[in-house]
Amino acid sequence: MEENKEMSALFHLIDDPDEEVFNVVSTRIIDYGKGIIPNLENLWENTISGEVQERIELLIHRLHYQDLTDEFLLWNKNTHQDLLTGAILVARFQFPELTTAAIYQEIEKLRRNTWLELNSYLTPLEQVHVLTSILYNYYNLKGTEVAYTQTEDFLINKQLEAKRGNTIANGILYLVLSELLDVPIRAVNIPRHFVLGYFKPDYDFTRHTEDPLYKTEFFI
Repeated sequence: MEENKEMSALFHLIDDPDEEVFNVVSTRIIDYGKGIIPNLENLWENTISGEVQERIELLIHRLHYQDLTDEFLLWNKNTHQDLLTGAILVARFQFPELTTAAIYQEIEKLRRNTWLELNSYLTPLEQVHVLTSILYNYYNLKGTEVAYTQTEDFLINKQLEAKRGNTIANGILYLVLSELLDVPIRAVNIPRHFVLGYFKPDYDFTRHTEDPLYKTEFFI
């Protein structure tokens, strides 16, 4: 973003010792949105004071957080809440500069390899066997226990990078592939468990008028 007179003045006030002044300055900088982040990064590189650098880092974090919050709100308003997009947004909380090209390429590779093994003559159990075999045998995905201190085990970018994730992350990847391949697998709301179910083809996922447990062929 091209720096204007107001931005220059705001940057000079970042080191103001008065917290009230800094809060006003921060609010105005945040109003510029994420486009101002490169300017702040340049300012950080040319700043000697460690305290000022910390303030700049805080501003950058707030800008990333605001941008991510806005994207989550937009995602939540969509009629179709794409699970892969949601997983990427979660990963961006810890990795704000995350690029998505590699994630989409890896997902597409998995989708294509699975699609080549599927056909309309397979039974539901055979379809699930293909999905499971591709993920855990061909792709060699590994599972770990759910440990909330190990945050990277929840994130799709690290999961695809290490080919390892916890039950929730691996379940989400399974659901993403199922959705891309039109296989009627969904998560079942069971307290304290992440369980997937293969649903009968006539179940209307958009209306939810029936108890899903009665429309589940089997659990995975």
